[in-house]
Amino acid sequence: MSNRITQRHADEFNTSSNVAELRAAGSLWQAIRSEVKLRADFEPIMSTFFHASVLNHDTIEGALSFILASKLDSPVVSSMAIREIIEQAYRAEPSIIHAAEIDIKATRERDPACNSFSTPFLFYKGFHALQAHRIAHWLWQEERHSLAFYFQNQMSNLFSVDIHPAASVGCGIMFDHATGLVIGETAVIEDDVSILHGVTLGGTGKAAGDRHPKVRRHVIIGANATLLGNIEIGSESKVGAGSVVLADVPANVTVAGVPAVVVSR
Repeated sequence: MSNRITQRHADEFNTSSNVAELRAAGSLWQAIRSEVKLRADFEPIMSTFFHASVLNHDTIEGALSFILASKLDSPVVSSMAIREIIEQAYRAEPSIIHAAEIDIKATRERDPACNSFSTPFLFYKGFHALQAHRIAHWLWQEERHSLAFYFQNQMSNLFSVDIHPAASVGCGIMFDHATGLVIGETAVIEDDVSILHGVTLGGTGKAAGDRHPKVRRHVIIGANATLLGNIEIGSESKVGAGSVVLADVPANVTVAGVPAVVVSR
């Protein structure tokens, strides 16, 4: 009986009205903790995981640094050392953790399979890969290139997501599933973009310097799409699954095909 009551409360917690209230109140961390407490009560076998990942931490920074460090460590670089690097980045650049909060809200709003804030925070490798990239990008900007490449390598091995540390990624980003995602060095992804699995933002192999796509705000890129070269994908546009895009895409259109052409406006 107690488990059924707990699950019912969890379902009530995830109603759209509660989501709106939480967002307005700016209490994302409190929402995550409340959800995870319900999860721990409902699934006691995972209680240790839930406490170690969330409930033992006072801040979202502390919890996220713990989760990322536990995934990105190796026999030669300990999780403790990784966590120190991550927390150093958060202290030096608070916008990194703010972007993570916006990413969580974006995933909750856009992914129909996601019914809580704690689900991407705990379980979605697309979210984890994106947050690891934010640390790698900060390291790159600090000229700590070897360590940035280490983060990239660990992300690739663990998540099957390969993002060059120099690539610029905005906030409110959703990497849905994320497996097979490749983003090149000079790529730019602006705010509120959704990208599905198997997408490549690559170069053509015929150019040096600035050679990767620029994805503007509110773009959706379907699964296994390939975008090549220093091209621009205009805001509010959609790229169909499996498309190959080799030229600029105007704003507010849908493109599809090989090569991709405008199919609707």
